[in-house]
Amino acid sequence: MTGRRPIRSTLPGGLRGRSRATRTGVLSAGALVACASLAVGCGVVPGATGGSGDDAPITVMTWAPQDTGATNKPGMPALAQAYARWVNSQGGLGGRKLNVLTCNDHNDSVTAAKCARRAVKENAVAVVGSYSQYADSFFPVLEGARIPYIGGYGLTNAEFTSPLSYPVNGGQPALLAGLGSALADSCGPVTLVRPDTIAGDQLPVLLDSGLSSGGHERAHDQRAAEDATSYDDQSGRALAREGTGQGGPGCVVPVLGDRTGTFMDSFRRASEDHPDVRTATVLGSVDQTTINASGGASGPYEGAYVTGWYPSVGDPAWDGLKKLIKEQAFGNNDVDAADAGVQTTWIAYTVLKEVVESLGDGEVSADTVRRALDGGLQVGTGGLTPDLRWTFADKLASVGFPRLVNADVTLQVVREGRLVSARQGAVDTTRTLQNADVA
Repeated sequence: MTGRRPIRSTLPGGLRGRSRATRTGVLSAGALVACASLAVGCGVVPGATGGSGDDAPITVMTWAPQDTGATNKPGMPALAQAYARWVNSQGGLGGRKLNVLTCNDHNDSVTAAKCARRAVKENAVAVVGSYSQYADSFFPVLEGARIPYIGGYGLTNAEFTSPLSYPVNGGQPALLAGLGSALADSCGPVTLVRPDTIAGDQLPVLLDSGLSSGGHERAHDQRAAEDATSYDDQSGRALAREGTGQGGPGCVVPVLGDRTGTFMDSFRRASEDHPDVRTATVLGSVDQTTINASGGASGPYEGAYVTGWYPSVGDPAWDGLKKLIKEQAFGNNDVDAADAGVQTTWIAYTVLKEVVESLGDGEVSADTVRRALDGGLQVGTGGLTPDLRWTFADKLASVGFPRLVNADVTLQVVREGRLVSARQGAVDTTRTLQNADVA
């Protein structure tokens, strides 16, 4: 049967790269989701209904925050909805239709738990390609029902520790460790401006791991409200540290999700008397749209280093995603091939597709999906990541990240107002993270 059983610029010297081969073939992957409704914003793709028997639909869920005052990721369910139309028009996954649920967690812990309970109630075989900072709310629900969580955004440590989690990237740990390594040789005092949230509390030690690996002092940890409409005070305090600590111009690292652009509006005004102070951040807090809105080449991001998980959007490995967007999501501005959430959702459904295909004509359930992933299945993503395989004996288990199997980051730079690759290939941050004090 299908479905789940009822019980169930100049390169910084501190970051040395290694190449990752890029396959140019179109990814056979996807993401699937529909519009939000019900009390917690869940819905179903039209025409993809439940059922029983070997050819019954496979039910999955994707969640992400939308229409909130903080970080929103509407492109993740929107991309997934587009893929659902495409994959079902071609016979589904492994000959089975996809029953796709979506849920808006509203950046709220109670609603995040409601999303997880909806996945249990609807017999979802997996939660795929999702974003939520409230792992403490949703993971206990998923773990109780043994539902795997494939390709979360990597916001919380729980995504790299839960036995039901199968991350496709290194999350915030890899991004910040890689960024710290990149800045160690080129920055004076570093200030991290981050959300005053539980997820934000995990960020300073990760950036510091990279800075320390390059012999740099730790960053100044500056908290900020994640839903503020102005950051004049935070900008002024960050700039006040210029000239203190190590020599050289200072660097300000805002990691505020969607509010990073708001911070940069304030920072631009406050930094007029500090022309040498540089900025740096991570993908997810900035993208090309953010850079354009801040003034492009004349804006505060010019010359900034940005770490990401995947190749730049111009890489041929993204051709499959771009083709899908053109054919199924044309005109939907939420679905941007350069958005890290959209990219992560695409890769997460690559994993799901390979898992379903590995099961052949057998049952597709939460149990069989989980057993396939735990049984050593190796998933290729067309060069967007290293081949993925999840075990509890991986290199980062000793520092509390047993599920972090892809520590690669890419380094990009804002040059003439455009976000471009700063070096070929990816950098493995495993060794840096092994030395992180994440206890």
